[in-house]
Amino acid sequence: ERELGVDPETGLLVSARTGRYGPYVQLGPAEGDKSKPRRAGIPEGLELETIDRETALSLLALPRLVGKHPEDSRDIIAGLGRYGAYIKHNGKYAKVPDALEVLTIGMNRAVELLDRAPQGRRAGTSKPLRELGEHPAEGSEINVLSGRYGPYLKWKNKNVSIPKSLKPETLTLEDAVELIQAKSATRKRSRQK
Repeated sequence: ERELGVDPETGLLVSARTGRYGPYVQLGPAEGDKSKPRRAGIPEGLELETIDRETALSLLALPRLVGKHPEDSRDIIAGLGRYGAYIKHNGKYAKVPDALEVLTIGMNRAVELLDRAPQGRRAGTSKPLRELGEHPAEGSEINVLSGRYGPYLKWKNKNVSIPKSLKPETLTLEDAVELIQAKSATRKRSRQK
């Protein structure tokens, strides 16, 4: 344990410690089980021996508001999580390559990282690579999406893999309908067995 000084806002002691899960900084003493002091992990790139009070207070203040996104005026948040430094906006996460950058990252860099981040499944904002049109017999849009295992077709509640022999850029509506019918036929056969 190493004392770093006193927090000017709260008057509580700031300390750097090593625990079961690695080095961390703490605000205030551990007073039994009644009140847990605020803690923050020390990211890679910072050493327990060299950390100062200002850096410790910056870590304890995470996650922090970077600002409002210029396109939709929603908050952009910077923080340290289980998998490292991140930027979050409207349910979309972007990894920050340098963990220390999360303490000082500005709006321009945050928007740049968010634009380069891959679309997540949870974000619900993944845009189709191509819109092929409505299914001629049964209606509903057929779209080509990019997935974890490559491009696929999305129709109603069905996901259909696109074989490697077909290119998503040149796929026609007729090809898509055939792939959907083939997938439906294999499902019916497997149910009968």
